[in-house]
Amino acid sequence: MTQEEYKAKFSEDDAPGWDAIEGALGKIYDLANERHYSSQLHASLGGEDYLAGVSIFDSIKGATHRHVVSFGMSELYYDPQSAQEEFSGWGFEFSMRVAPFADDPDSESGDGSVIPHEPFWAISLMQNLAKYVYSSKKWFEAYHFIPTNSPLRLNTVTKLVGVVFAPDPVLGGIDTPNGRVEFLQMVGITQRELDWLREDPSVGRVERLINMMRKDNPLLITDLKRTKEYV
Repeated sequence: MTQEEYKAKFSEDDAPGWDAIEGALGKIYDLANERHYSSQLHASLGGEDYLAGVSIFDSIKGATHRHVVSFGMSELYYDPQSAQEEFSGWGFEFSMRVAPFADDPDSESGDGSVIPHEPFWAISLMQNLAKYVYSSKKWFEAYHFIPTNSPLRLNTVTKLVGVVFAPDPVLGGIDTPNGRVEFLQMVGITQRELDWLREDPSVGRVERLINMMRKDNPLLITDLKRTKEYV
């Protein structure tokens, strides 16, 4: 699409990138059940949040879990310059599949109903990783990994202290008017797994770990209670 075609199709009030993400999610979930948490104050306005927001869906595919998806690593809004870019923004959005955790707080939905055990820690983790990317100008791709230098959920007894990134097995990637967006699924890993990756910090070794995890966890659901280690 040329810039002229882009300008003819969209206006400054449109959010083509956002709409494309919602379109991809709408093929999997009923958007009426989407729980969207907007950022408190975006970094562009002097705040600490680099994501515009995060959506959470309940999923019963495989083991019951929450599917958490970010908005803001890609270009969400009207931007004719993006029409000729290969990738939208940083070229990806975060996703994460999280098993229910009893210590997570309840949340109240717009209709007043109570959502039990909402994983707000996963939103905080995404915001922290977004800040890292925007501040360091170093982006993530599939089969990268990073230590979190703390438990995945702060003040929590869990073995998970790092994250690997894998292609989201359901969302995959999409072409938007603002460029290509890949959905990178964050998967929690243990200190032992992290140390094993550090011995040979290559894409191939990370992919090998993820493939081992897929054998009994095909959707790569992160469970803070996990004790099994894959290396």
